[in-house]
Order: sequence, then structure tokens, then C-alpha cells
Amino acid sequence: MEVAGAAVGAVLGPICKLLCGCVSSKMTTALNLPSNLDVLVTQMKSLVDRREEVKDENEAAKKEGKEIRAQVVTWLVDVENLELKVNPIQEEMVNKKKPSACFLNCNKRYRESRKVEEILEEIKRLLQAGIFANGMVNPSRGPRAVEHIPGPSIQGQTTASKTLDKTMSLLYDDRYRNIGIWGLGGVGKTTLVQTQIAQRLNLEVKTDESVGRMAIRLHQRLINEEKFLLILDDVWAKIDLDTLGVPQPEVHKGCKIILTSRRKEVCRSMFTDFDVKIDVLNDEEAWQLFCQKAGDVFNDEKIKALAEAIVRECCGLPLAIIVVGAAMRRKEKVELWEHALNELRRSVPFVEDIEVEVYKPLKWSYDSLQGNNIKSCFLYCSLFPEDYTIEVRELVQCWLGEGLIDEQPNHVDRVNTGMALIEKLKDSCLLEDGAYNGSVRMHDVVRDVAIWIASSCEDGYKSLVRSGIGLSEISVGEFSNSNSLKRVSFMMNNITMLPDCVIQCSEASTLLLQHNGFLQTVPEKFLQGFEALKVLDLNHTSIQSLPLSLLQLGDLRAINLRDCKYLEELPPLGGLSRLQILDLRNSKIRELPKGMEKLSNLRQLNLCYTMNLKNFQVKIISRLPRLEVLNMTHIAYYFNGNGAEETTFEELRHLDRLQFLCISLERIPHLSSEDLSWINRLKGFQILIDPEIHLETRKKAILQMTKRLHISVRLISHTESIGAVMRYCRIAESLFFIDCQGLDGKIIDLDINSICHGLKSLKFQSMKFNKSSRPNGGIGCPL
Repeated sequence: MEVAGAAVGAVLGPICKLLCGCVSSKMTTALNLPSNLDVLVTQMKSLVDRREEVKDENEAAKKEGKEIRAQVVTWLVDVENLELKVNPIQEEMVNKKKPSACFLNCNKRYRESRKVEEILEEIKRLLQAGIFANGMVNPSRGPRAVEHIPGPSIQGQTTASKTLDKTMSLLYDDRYRNIGIWGLGGVGKTTLVQTQIAQRLNLEVKTDESVGRMAIRLHQRLINEEKFLLILDDVWAKIDLDTLGVPQPEVHKGCKIILTSRRKEVCRSMFTDFDVKIDVLNDEEAWQLFCQKAGDVFNDEKIKALAEAIVRECCGLPLAIIVVGAAMRRKEKVELWEHALNELRRSVPFVEDIEVEVYKPLKWSYDSLQGNNIKSCFLYCSLFPEDYTIEVRELVQCWLGEGLIDEQPNHVDRVNTGMALIEKLKDSCLLEDGAYNGSVRMHDVVRDVAIWIASSCEDGYKSLVRSGIGLSEISVGEFSNSNSLKRVSFMMNNITMLPDCVIQCSEASTLLLQHNGFLQTVPEKFLQGFEALKVLDLNHTSIQSLPLSLLQLGDLRAINLRDCKYLEELPPLGGLSRLQILDLRNSKIRELPKGMEKLSNLRQLNLCYTMNLKNFQVKIISRLPRLEVLNMTHIAYYFNGNGAEETTFEELRHLDRLQFLCISLERIPHLSSEDLSWINRLKGFQILIDPEIHLETRKKAILQMTKRLHISVRLISHTESIGAVMRYCRIAESLFFIDCQGLDGKIIDLDINSICHGLKSLKFQSMKFNKSSRPNGGIGCPL
């Protein structure tokens, strides 16, 4: 038994000793719980205090633009997470839920105590790590290659969001690598751009390094990037990417380039694959943005109405809306809102911020315009009223009259030059498309900037603009410093009377008075002070005559009297030897002005719809050697094709410079093919045969007219007439048969198929055919 007991003791002794040791250790840990909890509270407070110190130091560093080390950010997160573990334990202590000493709870107390000991170890580690021996901020360095740049929110702006979505879709589309974004919106030089790219890539910028050497280093650095996006912002002129050292997208398939500019021409010159135009805000977006900036001041209905009018003056331009809204923020006096609206309507920057933040940035676009007279052409557009749709034909004629378009060999070249100028202005966002084809308009804020520039006498283009503001009379006081004025516009008002006195505007080259429907008289003295006048526009007025003082304007080049429905006569114009454009369309003149044959420089003459013009002097037109555009459709006097008056139509062949002709003929002139050769050499014509034909000619047609023949075939009565029609048809590009009831066999006799070779369009109107005589191709078929 003793032996057996000794054996059992030998085996159980170490086990019991081990078990007793474990129990003793657990008991010790469990019994240490209260003291560990007290230590936990003290140590955790030290850690929280250190965290607050680190946070304060971080905030101060961020304000100085310094970057916080990543390990500091991680440390703060770790402390936050630990605090979440400690808080429940501390709450239990506060609630005095003391652990029981019952043996049955020994295991639970051990686990809790062990957890506290682990937390104490973590606190010790964090306190040690929170010293940050290497500091809490990164050393100063160049900007990151990719950096977040905060910008204004576009939340709620559908237009801007759509543009952003479109741009993002282009970035993800491998077909487009060069993306242009243009619209109203700095100046970048090659060296500056190279330096900025190098800094982003952490390349050393060497002040004595040549442009070529820097380009090589940039290229070597970028070519090794798998993908990169280069954004060139506010570019005003073409940037040579090869000179910069930027790999072209066709060479580097992972390269994407976004270019932003105010000028579409820049995008075009840099061969962008797709161009996105930035549109202005719509009415709702503009109002929401204005309300954000102006604050809650619209409880007063009067102020709200004025605010809505002010927003309309900003015309959707975010920059203007933001500046004006901020200037009016929380202003509660109606008078202040009325003043702001009046100043905006007068194109006056009523607060300094508007001039600095809106007008001057937009003026950069004006300053960047390159080319002969293009700046003056731009400022000319501001003479028209706000929101006015300007006909391209009307604008180009004004520019021609002022001599702003360089002298060209012929009318077509001059008009093409004018059209090119318009496209340049549109590409620079200084003009935009109008309400219909063949028209343009000027954004209201851009117009305000143009008026601001022109009124400052800068560049010698000082203007007085009072168009479209509801004036009923012109005050002499309007003409302050009048001798320095270059252009004067009172168009589209309710003016009934002009000052009956001499107003000294000795430098003024343009006077616009059109669309004053109640204006009946131009006083004799009024024009005497405009001795340098080149363009005079009185269209859509009720004037009955013109004063003799008109004849003293020896520099006059363009007179527009269109739609002057009470104008019956003109003074002798022979002394106006420089006159180039005379527009009498839809006036009531009974005869051409005396001395008209002396207008040796007249290039455009419009007599369309002069239904009272019955006295037409023989050969007066052929004595205008420089005439290029002639419109004589729908006039009371018709050029007969037969008899003694036949030569009147033939005399037009002596106008060697004639390029465009519109004319109504009473019947078909029987001329040979050789006699018609002069018509065939014209750039465009519209011949109406039959005095009953009244087709409205588009006002822009004189700029883009093709060779059109309108004919009433009821006049075709015999073989000779058919032969004459055939000869005219063969020189036309557009053929229009009108009112040809019962034509039947005549259309077959005309042999349409034989004359369709050169036609681009063929139309029939008010026709009745038998099936056997219906021409091939149907009615109104384009060719």
C-alpha cells in the first residue's frame, strides 16, 4: 500500500502543484481587478488628455497648410477605438456595480480582470507612441501629383451637372483622348506650364535648364506612367505639347488631356477629339444660385420682383449672379434694389466687385482678340438693344458702311470676311447664335462689358448707347462730351421728336435711329453736327422726307430707309459720292432721287416692294459702275421683255461688277442664249416672271442666294415662249413653276428632263396635271 501510495503521490504531486499554481494565479488576477480598474481610470485620462493635445496641434498645422503624418491619423483612430472599449467599464464603476467575491464568479472576475490588464497594456503602448519623436507633420514638399482642389458646389444645377456627366463619360471613352471644354470663363506660357507639371511629378526644377532639356526630362517621366490625366486650365493660345514634353495621346495610349479655354479656336488649334461647350444656367438654376448668395430677403414682394429682374439681367452667367447676389445680401430697402436694377440696365458696375470680378475677367476675352478691326466690330454689336436678335446681313452691312471690313475685290469676299469675323467672335464666346438661322445675339453681361469698354473712350471707340430703354424723347443733355463720341444708338425706343438744334458729334461715324415707329421728322439742324457720319439707319420709322442737311454728310456710306412706309421722296443724292449702300425696301418713293447716276461708289441698291415707284429713268442703273447687288423685285415698274422697253432689261448687262440680281419681269424677254450669258456669270439671281407672283424674299437671301427662276407658266402660250423659258431654265439652279393650271402638254413641250442636268431643286405650286402629262420626279422634288 505504501508503495502504491508513493506511486500515486509521484504522479499526482506535480499535477496538484500545477493546478494549485494556476488557481493561485487566477485568484491573484481576479483579486487585482479593483486596483487595476483604478489604474485604468488614471491611465485612460492621461491618454485622452494627450489625444486632445495632438488634435489641437494638428488643427494649428492644418491652418498653416501643413500635411499631417499618416501614423498620427492612425494613432488618433486607435485612441478613439480604445475609448469605446473603456467607456462601458467606467460606467459600471460609476454605477458601483462591485464584482462579487463569490467563488462561483471567480472565472468571470478573472476574465474581466484579464481584459483590464490587456487594456492597460494598450494604453501604455499608445502613450509611448503618442510622443511622435519624428514630429506630427510631413516635411515641406511640392504639391502632390493628384490633389483635391475644392470648388463651388453644382448641386441643383442641372446644366452644370449634365456638362460634368458628359465630360466624365468622355474620360471613360477610349475614343476621345484630347477633350476641349470651352465657354465664358488665364494665361499660360510654355515655361510656366512645364514648371507646374514638373512640380506635380516631384521633378527638380532647374532655373538654368533650357526648355528643350526640361521637355526631355518631362517626357521620360510621363512615358513611364501607365496612365495619366493632364488638365490645362484657362488656355488662351495654342500650347505645343511636344515642346512641353507631354507624350501625345496617339503615342501614349494611357494619356488623357483636358483643355479648358474661353476660345473654341484654341481647342480647334490643339486638335481636340471632342469639344464640350459650357452653357449658362437656366432660369430656375439662376434664381436658386442668386437666392443662395443674396440670403433671405424676399418676403417683401416688391424686393422679390426686383430681384427676379436683376437675375434676368445676369442672363444665366454664374459669375455675375454670384457677385451681384453677394452685393445685395440681406439688403432690405426697396430703394437699394431699384438702384441696383437701374444701374445694371445702364451697364454700370454699381459695386466695385462687379467691375473687378465680372467685367475685367470678361474684358480679357476682348483684349485677346487679334485681327484688323475685330475689337471695333465686337463693340459695334453693343449698339443693339438688350436681348436683340441681330440679323447677320444687317450687322455685316453696318460693318461695311463703317469701313471695318478690309477692302476686298468684290461683295462676296467682303461678306465672307464679315462672316469670318462673326465666327471668331462666337468662338471667343463674345457672340452667340440668335433666335433663328442667319442671326446672332450678344449675352446681356457681355453687352454690358462692351458698353463699359466703349463708354470709357478706351481704344477710341467711345459710344453713346440708349437703345431699347423706352425713351420718348432725346435730351440734349445725353450728348455730354459729344465731340468724343464715335457711335450713337437710340434705336428701338418710342421717340417722336429729335432735337431741333446742332449737336456737335464731329467724330461720330454711326447714328442708329431705327425702330422708332412714331418718329416723323428729322430736323434740318440735327444732322449738321454729324459731319463725319458713315452709317445712318432710319428703318421702321414714320419719316416722310429727309432734310437737305443730309447732303452735307460727304463721308456717308450707308443709308438704311427700309420699311419707311411714309417716305415718298428723297433729296438729290448726287453729292454723296462715297455712298455704297442704299436700302429703300418697302418705302413709298415715287421716283429715284435726282443725281443718282452720280453715285459712282454705290455697291448695293435695294428697291424691293417699292410699289409706288413708277417713274424709272432709262439707263440710270447702268450708269452705276460699281453696283454689285441689285434688288428690284415687286416694284411698280416692271421691265417688259418686248418692244422699245426691252433694252431696259438688257442694260443690266453693262454692270460689269454685278454679282447678285433680284428682279421682277412682266413677261419673258426673248433673248438668245448669248444674250443671257451675262446673267449666267452672276453669283446668284432670282428672276420672277409674271407681275402677279409675290414671294417673300428672305432678308438674308441677298447674302446666300443661288440662281433661282420663278415663273408662271400660264404665260407660255406658243412655241417661241417655250423656247425662251427653256433658255432661262438652263441657267438656273432652282426652278419654281407657279400657278400653272391646265398646263398639260406644255410641260411635255418644255422637256423637263433635258433641263434638269444643272438643277439643284425643282418645285411646282398650284398645278393640275393629267396623268399622261405628270413630270417624272413628282412635285417639289429636290435634285
